[in-house]
Amino acid sequence: MGNPLLRTKPLSAILEESAETHEHSLKRALGPANLISLGIGAIIGTGIFVLTGYAAASFAGPAIILSFVLAAVACVFAGLCYAEFAAMIPIAGSAYTYGYATLGEIFAWIIGWDLILEYAFGAATVASGWSGYVISFLQDFGIRIPPALAGTPGTQFVLYHNRWEMLRRILPTLQAAGVDPASLPHASGTINLIAFLGIALVTIVLVIGIRESANLNAAIVFVKVGVLLIFIGLGSFYLSRHSALLAANWHPFLPPNNGTFGSYGWSGVVRGAAVIFFAYIGFDAVSTAAQEAKNPKRDMPAGILGSLVICTILYILVAGVLTGLVKYTALNVPDPIAVGIDETGVRWGSFLVKLGAICGLTSTMVVMLLGQSRIFFSMSRDGLLPKWAGKVHRRFRTPYLSSIFVGIFVAAFAAVIPIAILGELVSIGTLLAFVIVCAGVWVLRRAHPSTPRPFRTPWVPFVPIMGMAIALLMMAGLPRDTWIRLIVWLVIGFFIYFSYSRHHSRVQMGNRSPRQ
Repeated sequence: MGNPLLRTKPLSAILEESAETHEHSLKRALGPANLISLGIGAIIGTGIFVLTGYAAASFAGPAIILSFVLAAVACVFAGLCYAEFAAMIPIAGSAYTYGYATLGEIFAWIIGWDLILEYAFGAATVASGWSGYVISFLQDFGIRIPPALAGTPGTQFVLYHNRWEMLRRILPTLQAAGVDPASLPHASGTINLIAFLGIALVTIVLVIGIRESANLNAAIVFVKVGVLLIFIGLGSFYLSRHSALLAANWHPFLPPNNGTFGSYGWSGVVRGAAVIFFAYIGFDAVSTAAQEAKNPKRDMPAGILGSLVICTILYILVAGVLTGLVKYTALNVPDPIAVGIDETGVRWGSFLVKLGAICGLTSTMVVMLLGQSRIFFSMSRDGLLPKWAGKVHRRFRTPYLSSIFVGIFVAAFAAVIPIAILGELVSIGTLLAFVIVCAGVWVLRRAHPSTPRPFRTPWVPFVPIMGMAIALLMMAGLPRDTWIRLIVWLVIGFFIYFSYSRHHSRVQMGNRSPRQ
């Protein structure tokens, strides 16, 4: 029988579940355009609006363009492995199900519990950032949200130019203007009501239906990609008429290393790639919608790899234009794209960036909460979580109880807990998923070489090995505290698994398909 902890879920049972079309199954309503849009929605967020300037100023200079190429190549290794699995096993569980089919139940539990960390805390973190942009955007139109309702407990606000600004965000501006923050009126946050309401609205959309969720995401993606294209267009036109500015700002294109690893030079390009790598995280969420794709064998690889390619092109163009407009040394600011647009003389740059950031973060919340509820759904149908998490609404054909539970949990976190450190937790969770998916492709090629694969990852085992190596290298570069928090989270997960999940597992009980 072997070790029960390493018992795998038969591929035949997984494929049988993915073929279900009754009222208790998820509705197949997504085409390739929807899936590509979901990927873009997850990937393009604060990364492009903030990280580009920080990484260029601190590590790579104009050669940040090469950093984006390097980070994209790193993502492609994992993306190819995800594409093979998503086309072969078109089910909602993503990396959790892939691990169950190849490495065994204990690995499936680890990755499922890990994905809960990635998506739930990731959505809460994004909601906090989203609320800040929304509050600032509303103030542009004279609508003030009281600070007590605009931030988590302990968040400090200052009144500057008749606007309540989060001290952490406005501090660089105050320092540049020579203003002492202590001289300004102060207020403290009590609850982040805007973040709570944002998560609540996204949850309602997810409960109503996958098509409606995808349509909302597509509309938001259209706006934020449009914002980036406007920036690229305006900046390129300005640079075409001021070629001397481009030549000056791009010289030297690769600033010489100053004697410290990662501080400019080729090592700076590598360090910059490690930083902006997290701007790409999110494409894996496309695979959680596999059970709702009309033709997953054809469309899932298109969704995963198509969104990666489109975002890479946008990132490279934005980085090139931005470093051409502004000297890289001046880009370590919270809103580098707004600084770039200001250089062109267009005065509505700040408005444009806020609109793009709000749209970017909204679509990221949609995709993360979608992914989280689908992971719950899959784990419940396998018996590892209570049955209620797998219930599908008869009319909407969505896992409504999972969506509502996750929405309440995430909204509460976003409203009352300062979660700045959770960004790194999300990153380490995602990278761990990459490792398991890449390993799973390699294992399944050896264990089931004859299984039909609509999409085949090329150059196995080279691609999976490179995917694992790069992800582990990125994980090794994260702070020790992040590792400690991940270990604590996994210990909590093991307690739940050994006290509940192991005794209710349908695979352990010999059931090949879930009971309705």
